[in-house]
Amino acid sequence: MGFIPVVLLLFALSATLAQSTTTQRTNVTTQTTTQTTTQTTTPPPSCESKNGTSCEECLSNVNCLWCIPTKRCLTYPAKTILPPHSLCPLNDARWGLCTINFQILIITVSVAGALLIVGFFICIFCCCKCENIGSARFENNMNRKADKRKTKQGERTAELKTRHDEIRQKYGLSRASPYARFENPT
Repeated sequence: MGFIPVVLLLFALSATLAQSTTTQRTNVTTQTTTQTTTQTTTPPPSCESKNGTSCEECLSNVNCLWCIPTKRCLTYPAKTILPPHSLCPLNDARWGLCTINFQILIITVSVAGALLIVGFFICIFCCCKCENIGSARFENNMNRKADKRKTKQGERTAELKTRHDEIRQKYGLSRASPYARFENPT
């Protein structure tokens, strides 16, 4: 029961991320085209220069991190994967999107990764299991056919034996001893 809300949350977050990344990409492409048309080599403004502005303006630069309680725009610490708590708490840090905090992003990505890994192992298990089941079926089928052949062969040999015994009785040859015809001269 708890699986369905997680999947729905995952889809909603991915849709939100997809929409915002496309708008950010268009903003970045328009900014880069305007920068290339002016032929200036000015570096992008630093994140700290955007302190006191809005979250959207701060996050227009990919290297920036917005902290809600302090309303500061900070340079994302690239050396650490997650920003330290002293810089900004994860619950209040925004990067990429102003609507999603780091905690939700980390939980969503970890759940999605875990689901992918579990799904991968389930697929591998099912493929191996189905292959073994198919082999067992094939083996059972071959054993049944071999048993049928053995029983038919046994029936044929018994029929041939009875026919040979009838012929031997007809001509006075008994099967009891190979020397019986020499002992009974009639």
